[in-house]
Amino acid sequence: MEAISIFDMLKIGVGPSSSHTLGPWRAAERWISELKAADLFAKVVQIKVHIYGSLSLTGKGHATDYAIMLGLSGADPITIPIDSIHSTVDTIKETQALQFDGKVELPFRPETDIVFHSKFLPFHANGLQFEALFKSGDKKVNTYYSIGGGFVVTKERKNAKRKLDAFHNFPFPVQHGAELLTYCRGQNKSISQLVLENERSLRSDEEINLRLNHIWSTMLECMYIGCHTDGKLPGGLQVRRRAFDLNQSLLNGRKSYENPIEWLETIRGTEVRFREILKWVSCFALAVNEVNASLGRVVTAPTNGSAGVIPAVLMYYMVIENHNAGFEQIKSFLLVAGEIGSIFKKGATISAAMGGCQAEIGVSSAMAAGALTELLGGSPEQVLMAAEIAMEHHLGLTCDPVAGLVQVPCIERNSMGAIKAINAAELALGSNPKDAKVSLDKVVETMWQTAKDMSSKYKETSEGGLAVGINISDC
Repeated sequence: MEAISIFDMLKIGVGPSSSHTLGPWRAAERWISELKAADLFAKVVQIKVHIYGSLSLTGKGHATDYAIMLGLSGADPITIPIDSIHSTVDTIKETQALQFDGKVELPFRPETDIVFHSKFLPFHANGLQFEALFKSGDKKVNTYYSIGGGFVVTKERKNAKRKLDAFHNFPFPVQHGAELLTYCRGQNKSISQLVLENERSLRSDEEINLRLNHIWSTMLECMYIGCHTDGKLPGGLQVRRRAFDLNQSLLNGRKSYENPIEWLETIRGTEVRFREILKWVSCFALAVNEVNASLGRVVTAPTNGSAGVIPAVLMYYMVIENHNAGFEQIKSFLLVAGEIGSIFKKGATISAAMGGCQAEIGVSSAMAAGALTELLGGSPEQVLMAAEIAMEHHLGLTCDPVAGLVQVPCIERNSMGAIKAINAAELALGSNPKDAKVSLDKVVETMWQTAKDMSSKYKETSEGGLAVGINISDC
């Protein structure tokens, strides 16, 4: 069984991709830690990095090379000032050297010391190797796999599973949806209450609340930044930001706010009609992923490419459904969302390189649908029903990023996933789960089978679909 905390599913990091940016960044950090543990760090005189498979084929568009250089330089994706990213990378390129873990200067030529290979390594489509040359002339190579959502492993097993001792500390270990429902019924608890008990086996209530508040604050700030930044996205496609114009139009001249919290309250005072609700949800989702596409700070939910769905749906609940909603509702939402995401990761994948976009937008939509259902008064059975409905209607969704960028069609897909999540929640709330023909566990199993059957062209390689139908010259 796989030990997954909600803080594994909801990570703060830098865009544009959790598997292609955050994962390689964390792999570089992990490699440095392992070198130090083996008393080899001080003996390194030269570094070379090899990137394989999907990680290589769309690596430039996903800033994989940037992430590797920043990780090798000792920068932390949670705390690095966003405006220092380009200057750090530019300095490495200009000086042909990097500060290894911020401590030792080593020669480093990105154009030759980061090597992009089209072939795939065993175990997972996102493979990378760090090669160290030592003073003695010896060489050591470490291999890592970025398996989606910022997770990094050294050897990938079937279904992206790993084993952690911490799992055995969970009072209610969950592998499948059916087990989760059994616990909820036996303990007479909601899903969020049950998940909270598991989290308490790992950390204190104070730490849980602090971390959840940090996650929500990052989500809210990300939406705020996206809705107040005009212009075009970087990368060559010249994609125009849309959240800025949508926000301006929907607020209709209201300017009485100075920060994200005041902005949220201002939105609560706007007109509530169906079209406006659709526009606001789309605005929130677009805002997050426009920030993500600009190497901004987002929360993987469960990935960077799908980071806009969960904040958009949670914001919808706070500005449309419940104006009195506060931290307790935010907490419940994130606890439920994280648990549903973990079930998909254990039983299938959250990596687009392994499962297509159903593994990103599909999973995020299911997470948001289930979480919203609990906040709207749904039973645990209805929560899982909503998650199942959301995924059922994302099955087979391909990942075909144009020019290898997390922009087209990725940004719009977040708004579609958010709307589907809200619809799925309402369908579940109006239904008797006993009448359902498809369970969450069955749709997870089907999703994984669909992923295995899907052509590799449609798994984040930019070798099929829109990625070959649309060229930069067309844009």
